[in-house]
Amino acid sequence: MKKIIITSLLLVSMFSNAQNFQGVAVYESKTSTAEMMKNFGGNREITPEMQKNIEERMKRMFEKTFILNFDKTASIYKEEEKLDAPGQQGGGRIMSSMMGGGGTQYKNVKEKTYVVDKEFFSKEFLIKDTLTTYKWQMSGETKMIGNYTCFKATAVVKTDATDFRNFRMRGNKEEEKKKKDSIASSKKTNFMSDDIEQIKEKTITAWYCPEIPINQGPDKYWGLPGLILEVNDGTTVLLCSKIILNSKDKVEIKASSKGKEVSQQEYDEIVKKKIEEMREMYGGQGRGSRGGFH
Repeated sequence: MKKIIITSLLLVSMFSNAQNFQGVAVYESKTSTAEMMKNFGGNREITPEMQKNIEERMKRMFEKTFILNFDKTASIYKEEEKLDAPGQQGGGRIMSSMMGGGGTQYKNVKEKTYVVDKEFFSKEFLIKDTLTTYKWQMSGETKMIGNYTCFKATAVVKTDATDFRNFRMRGNKEEEKKKKDSIASSKKTNFMSDDIEQIKEKTITAWYCPEIPINQGPDKYWGLPGLILEVNDGTTVLLCSKIILNSKDKVEIKASSKGKEVSQQEYDEIVKKKIEEMREMYGGQGRGSRGGFH
């Protein structure tokens, strides 16, 4: 396991009392492309070599670095800025949005609110809403992440309907027959079709560090008595690779103010509507009147 690099100007036992305490945590994101392919049942028209190439491209796309700047009550979480790969500038941002990511996420655990600025199909949105309350199940199980002893906690959560990683092929016999009939007619199922279903719930496993008593974590996760250093949702793992405490270089931790203000539900509806429009435009080719959402 990659060792965490630790830089601190104060003892851990002292920093929680510091008036101007601030820290930075770097997280590496890895998504199991094999698990995603399994959820969609594979594709009989794709050779093993083609599938391997697709998985490798997806792996590179999903391996990202995120930065979490935090103080005692609030944090800012965003993807590390780097040059986009050729030809991925626009598509990469759209794909990130369809994975539930993108933008700069501000969390205030004292007020229990969050603000995210996102760009979706060239439109800027400012999502403001209440933080999810996770019903964490604490465990005495521990493991070392870098030099820190971390404790395990799990929670069952509802999935995001705008994140395509939360979908899979239907498994019952009737739907399997529909899929085979579709294959037989040489017309493949597209994302968000009738043969795709949402995974309604999933179990989140988090590892938190009481030595850093900050009620924060990567992405939307929070609510444990210590900084969350690792999160695994069954498909994607966020693992802390570096921590800096009380650096001389301070970052202003405040919410963004740009974009059209919407609630999370309103933004989700906008994304789902756009997906329906895309399906209406592209999904109906060769499928007769059943091509799109109506």
